[in-house]
Amino acid sequence: MTYVWIDGHVLDGEQARVSPFDQGLLTGDGVFESLRVYGGQPFAARRHLQRLALSAAAMGLPCPDADALRTAMAEVVAANRLESARLRITVTGGPAPFGTGRADVVPTVIVAAGPLTRWPASTAVVTVPWPRNERAALAGVKTISYGENVVALAYARERGAGEAIFANLVGNLCEGTGTNVFVAIGSRLVTPPLSSGCLAGVTRDLLLEILDVEEEDLPLSALASAREAFLSSSTREVQPISAVDGHVLPQSSRGGFTPVAAARFRQLVRRDIDP
Repeated sequence: MTYVWIDGHVLDGEQARVSPFDQGLLTGDGVFESLRVYGGQPFAARRHLQRLALSAAAMGLPCPDADALRTAMAEVVAANRLESARLRITVTGGPAPFGTGRADVVPTVIVAAGPLTRWPASTAVVTVPWPRNERAALAGVKTISYGENVVALAYARERGAGEAIFANLVGNLCEGTGTNVFVAIGSRLVTPPLSSGCLAGVTRDLLLEILDVEEEDLPLSALASAREAFLSSSTREVQPISAVDGHVLPQSSRGGFTPVAAARFRQLVRRDIDP
């Protein structure tokens, strides 16, 4: 049995329900955070809750109290007896009449957990023909409107890859469907700046703090020509990129930057559960 937390109550996941008129379901009006649980503790909860609040503000949604969400996360982890898992917080605009306008209601808040994806040691990526719009109203906001990501990831998997990579409108490297991208350029480790339209990933931010990384606009082509590159996310941590559009990167899993990044991140997790 799986338990979830909805609007203040821990419920059997099979019996939990949200309104069929919820704006999250009907219009994608909502924001979310995904955290990784280590040893029964959500990692980097403070940073994830801060980003949730920023995303909610960008959407014009009231954000639940951070302490209440910490309690909800702890209750879900305890009810499901989890040691290692993926935890998700979702906040939507709540029930409203059909259309894109919100009603004056309390948002729907859901905290749920599930098993971790078993990521391979490295992954191939595919660049997709659809750009991210770095000038969009919600650029860089972690919304539940994931239709573009679903289509892009399906495109990648049809081509034998594990992640899809977007350029932005000017043709610069942006991000993956649920990842940030780091690229070795000569002797430098580079990642796209937030102005590229990418999400301010929590793992990305932590890597910027524990590694010597430069934020710089790069043409999309720089990824395939790199000697090594890796993805970062809360659930993948640091995952080497083995190939880009079928082109094998020469140091994809044995490069200089990638194993150092992975080792330092794991050290950080062991040292501080809420950095």
